[in-house]
Amino acid sequence: MQQQSITNFNQAIIALRSAISQSRYRAAKLANREMLSLYFGIGKFISENSRNYFWGTNAIESISERLQQEMPGLRGFSPVNIKRMRQFYEEWEQFLFPDNQLTTIRPLSTDDVQIDLLVANRPLPTDDLNDLALEHFLSIGFTHHYEIIVNTKTVAERLFYIECCAMNFWSVEKLKYSLKENLFSKQGKLPNNFAKTISDNDLQQKALLSFKDEYLLDFINIESPDDEPDERVLESQIMLNIRNFIMSLGKDFAFIGNQYRFIVEEREYFIDLLFFNRQLQCLIAIDLKRGEFKPEYLGKMNFYLSALDDLIKLPHENRSIGIILCKSKKEKIVEYALRDTSKPMGVSTYKLAIELPDKYRDVLPDPDELRRLM
Repeated sequence: MQQQSITNFNQAIIALRSAISQSRYRAAKLANREMLSLYFGIGKFISENSRNYFWGTNAIESISERLQQEMPGLRGFSPVNIKRMRQFYEEWEQFLFPDNQLTTIRPLSTDDVQIDLLVANRPLPTDDLNDLALEHFLSIGFTHHYEIIVNTKTVAERLFYIECCAMNFWSVEKLKYSLKENLFSKQGKLPNNFAKTISDNDLQQKALLSFKDEYLLDFINIESPDDEPDERVLESQIMLNIRNFIMSLGKDFAFIGNQYRFIVEEREYFIDLLFFNRQLQCLIAIDLKRGEFKPEYLGKMNFYLSALDDLIKLPHENRSIGIILCKSKKEKIVEYALRDTSKPMGVSTYKLAIELPDKYRDVLPDPDELRRLM
C-alpha cells in the first residue's frame, strides 16, 4: 500500500512537472509571437514614414532617444535595432502580405503599429508560407530572424534555416555556424550508396539529411593552408575541439570515442572516430584521410562496418554507417567506388577556415614570404 502511494506520488510529480514545462513553453511562444508582431508593426511604421520622406533625416535616432527618455530602462530600441525592425518588415512584407497594396501613399498612424502576424495571415494567400512554416516563423527569436535575413538570398533558404531553428531549438551561435558553413547548399548532397544499402525509405531519407557533402572545420589550427594535416594531427585537433566538431556534424550525434579498438582473429583494429546517431539509431564510423579520396578507402571502411555490425551493434540498432572524410574528391571516382558496395557509406570533404579563395591566393603573399618579411 505504501509502495503504491509512493508510486502515485511520483507520477503526480511527473505530471505536474510536465504541465508546468508545457505551460512555460506555450507562454514563451506567445510572448515571442507578440514581440515579433510588435517589431514587424514598428518596422512597417518606420518604413512607410521614413522611406516616403514623411520624416526628416536622423528621425530614427531621434525616435530611439525619445523612447529612452520616455521609458527609462527600455532595451532593444537602439537606432540599429529599429533599423533592423524596418529591414525585418521590408524583407518579409511581400510574403506575409502579398495582396497588401496601398492605393495611396500616406503617413501611417499609430494604429498601424501593432500587427498580429498570426491573425493577419489566416488564411495565408501565398504558398511560400503555409501554416506550418508560419508556426515555425513565429517560434524563433528576432535575432535569429535578423541573422537569417542578412545571410541568405532566397525564400527557400530562409525557410530552411527557420525550420531548423524551430525544430532543433538552435541557439543563435549554432545558427551563425550553420549559415557560415552554408548548410542549406550542403544538406542531402553527400555522395552515398544509401539507396541500395538502406531498405527503409524513411530511414534512407533521414540518413541522407544527417550528413553533408562538405564540413567546415574552422577550429583546425595548422601553420600553412597549403600543408595537408596528417590524419593523426587532424584527429588530435578534432579531439581538442570535439564540441565544435559535433556542432559541425549536426544534431543527434553522440561521441563514443576516437581510435575505437576492436579485435578480429586476435588482431587489433582501430576506427578513427566513432559516433552514435540517435535519430538513425546506428553507429557512425568516420575515417579521416589526408589528400584526395582513393577507392581503396571504401574496402577498409566496409571491413570496419562489418565488424561493428557483428561485434558492437546492439540488436535493436540499425546497420552501422561509414563516412570517409577526406580533403578532396573527384565525383566520378567516388560514384564508381560506391556503386557495388554493400554497406551504407558516404564520402565527404573537409574545409579549413584558413583556406583562401582562389581569387585571393595570387594577391596575398604566400606563408614563407610572409614569414621572411616579418
